[in-house]
Amino acid sequence: MYIGRTFGNRSGRDRALPLIRHMAKRPTTCSHLDGIRDVTPSARGCEECLKIGSRWVHLRVCRTCGHVGCCDDSPNRHATKHFRATGHPIIEGYDPPEGWGWCYVDEVFFDLSDRPTPQDGPIPRFY
Repeated sequence: MYIGRTFGNRSGRDRALPLIRHMAKRPTTCSHLDGIRDVTPSARGCEECLKIGSRWVHLRVCRTCGHVGCCDDSPNRHATKHFRATGHPIIEGYDPPEGWGWCYVDEVFFDLSDRPTPQDGPIPRFY
């Protein structure tokens, strides 16, 4: 059995197998959960996008320092760039508030609904 879709005449199975193999190698726990901090968000939007006048789709907040960056569906992917520059492993789905966390290092999602980062007022929409 495989997970995937059919794309045109080509079976999605060909594309799904590498993903399945990758997911089978992923850890099921995160070794960085002890490093999650209660943080103050750095901005009411993606910090870098606000400076350059760019748009974002969703926001992520770093649970090490509070940096607010845009998601990987956004043109600039500032949250991931922040991880690469700092090594801070944990982000939270910040806007909209989604109640989950992600560890870049261990590639694991986990529940943060019991300790969400509060928003300091309305978040502007730039998508």
